[in-house]
Amino acid sequence: MKPLLHPLHALKEPEIRRIMPGLLLAFAVAAISRFLALFLPQIGGATIAILLGILLGNTIFKQPILAVGTKFAESKLLECSVFLLGATVTAQTIAQIGVKGISFVLLQMSVTILGAYLIGKKLKFSDASSLMMAGGNAVCGSSAIASIAPTIHAKEEEKGQIITLVNLLGTVMMLTLPFLGLHLFGGDLIEKSALLGGTLQSVGQVVAGASLLDPSVVEFSMLFKILRIMMLVVVVYLFEKFMQKKHPDKFDSTVQSAKKRKLPLPWYVLGFLVFCLINSLFSLPAFIDQSAHFISSWFEITALAAIGLRLDFAKFLKEGARFLSYGLSVGILQTSAALLFIWLIRL
Repeated sequence: MKPLLHPLHALKEPEIRRIMPGLLLAFAVAAISRFLALFLPQIGGATIAILLGILLGNTIFKQPILAVGTKFAESKLLECSVFLLGATVTAQTIAQIGVKGISFVLLQMSVTILGAYLIGKKLKFSDASSLMMAGGNAVCGSSAIASIAPTIHAKEEEKGQIITLVNLLGTVMMLTLPFLGLHLFGGDLIEKSALLGGTLQSVGQVVAGASLLDPSVVEFSMLFKILRIMMLVVVVYLFEKFMQKKHPDKFDSTVQSAKKRKLPLPWYVLGFLVFCLINSLFSLPAFIDQSAHFISSWFEITALAAIGLRLDFAKFLKEGARFLSYGLSVGILQTSAALLFIWLIRL
């Protein structure tokens, strides 16, 4: 497996000089976002980073010199974030939610993936955008999209747009689902946790949303979320096979790059799986888990800031109504399906 910092390690000095302006700007936006999140914990650093990036990238920081660095931050740092995420996940933890909880998550993910893809096609989105929307909402937001995008040959612009849409949708749901769960399920810990952990897009949104209720909801919501994260490798593999069958000509043109890769999955997805298995079989020192979580969080927020900085808001607004319809439709689908399955399975 390639070393963690292989993107930086492989760069030559001239390339590093070209990357640094945009990379440092993305990091600065991420740092400011994390600081603002201390005062706005309900929104979270990830969402602030992408919104602040959009604001700054479409007003003050439009200089072409920044493009190389922000592109590097967007792609490579998200890859490393996915890799490190595996060190924070274990298989044993899942046993605490039982067979019913696992069944709920698998049903919820299946409906979200199928529904988001079909809605996307109905609204004339490309296969790549529809699959990224499906995976981002079903699994773990930006991290899932970062894993899915290269394997299905998604365009950079499509990836940025869908990541933005998933994060904005996640923010709306994060601020509404906790109160819906409290109203419908009252003091039932598992049902409230299933609604949040089985539906909200990113880990940060799960924690932030559950924190609006109480610490025990945070803990059990994360158990549902962890199971979704562990399905990341399966989702990436199935999406790649789906696109290979539907667009064989597109994949034929990249046969050489696929052979050159030599791995059945991208290095960071494979690394996620290996890290998760190691963490499940052995008790890793606490500092490894804490360090992985800390670095992964910084990488993800910096990458989200870069995505915001790179997003042309004028182009995004041109498709505004369609994107809004897509986000709302998927959000309603996810929430309705979660409530139905919670009732049917009787968690």
